[in-house]
Amino acid sequence: MNDVIIRTENALKTYGRGPAATHALRGVSLAIPRGSFTCIVGPSGHGKSTLMHLLGGLDRPTSGSVEVDGIELTDLANSALASLRSQKIGFVFQFFNLLRHLTTVENVETAMMFTGLSEKQQAARARELLAQVGLSEKANAKPSELSGGQQQRVAIARALANDPEILMMDEPTGNLDSVAEAEILDLLLELQGQGKTLVMVTHNLEIARRAQHLIEVRDGRLCQAA
Repeated sequence: MNDVIIRTENALKTYGRGPAATHALRGVSLAIPRGSFTCIVGPSGHGKSTLMHLLGGLDRPTSGSVEVDGIELTDLANSALASLRSQKIGFVFQFFNLLRHLTTVENVETAMMFTGLSEKQQAARARELLAQVGLSEKANAKPSELSGGQQQRVAIARALANDPEILMMDEPTGNLDSVAEAEILDLLLELQGQGKTLVMVTHNLEIARRAQHLIEVRDGRLCQAA
């Protein structure tokens, strides 16, 4: 098994053309080990989220390559790229993006709509995931009845719905208080212990210190990898 699950070679991302072009990433090369916890850090507006979007197949580089689990993303058709994302990558963002009119279990089920599972199977899987993140008793609650930390746990359960090997997270604790933040971090480290690869964009240096690898981005360039 390849010990590197994500790799980029000279990945460049440019928005616009000519004098008005914005160079969000300027030739980034990196390797993320399978099963690791990696944090992407750096000042706001310097390319962290752009890099995460490329690593997760949410966007394509202007030039260079991005490889996930041995598959070159830049060669894939849009449909194949979407399929790879749904199978291999779960996404968690700062804003929970839960559907307010759905219950907790229904929100998790939305990630399984195109899996071929029956409604009964989807519901059973969603309840298993809610149990995994410690929210069994909130299965029928609406998002408005949950704390911020609980809503983020639902978002994590939804990201795990298709059992991806990789979790991509953009400031997942940015809207949480310190207690909820610690609980979410403990949950994520538990998931890493189960074999998940964690890639997180964060401004939180306390979280970054818990990571095994740091990727620092400044002015669209990789400043430091550890």
